[in-house]
Amino acid sequence: MKNFMKEFKEFISKGNVLDMAIGVVIGGAFTAIVNSLVNDIIMPIVGAIIGGLDFSKIAISLGGDAAIMIGSFIQAIVNFLIVAFVLFSVVKAVNKLKALGEKEKAATPEAPAEPSDEVKLLKSIERELKKMNTPAASATKKKTTTRR
Repeated sequence: MKNFMKEFKEFISKGNVLDMAIGVVIGGAFTAIVNSLVNDIIMPIVGAIIGGLDFSKIAISLGGDAAIMIGSFIQAIVNFLIVAFVLFSVVKAVNKLKALGEKEKAATPEAPAEPSDEVKLLKSIERELKKMNTPAASATKKKTTTRR
């Protein structure tokens, strides 16, 4: 049981789970805002344009209490289009901000990284080798080789 609780704690504290939970809560709040926008602002305007018609009351009677609620369906379509438009606008704005950030990042030159210890060692060896290959070093080598 102790191991189960530990695994559950690790699972629940992962960033993705928390991000998803926050998204669901914000999505619920956003749904209420969109429903209010559609029901209280957009649909009355559309109803006034088409002669004061209330979409939520449009229905096709099938006899008795049965009816096809076309108005509710139209309202759901309008809700969907508004949500899609808002999400499109948000994604477009975020992409624009990302592009701006990447543009600034590309414009800023990065400072060259300091060479590693191995590279420094190799460069010092290279300098020493170059010193050894100078004319003075070559003359010293010849003298030492002729003595043998």
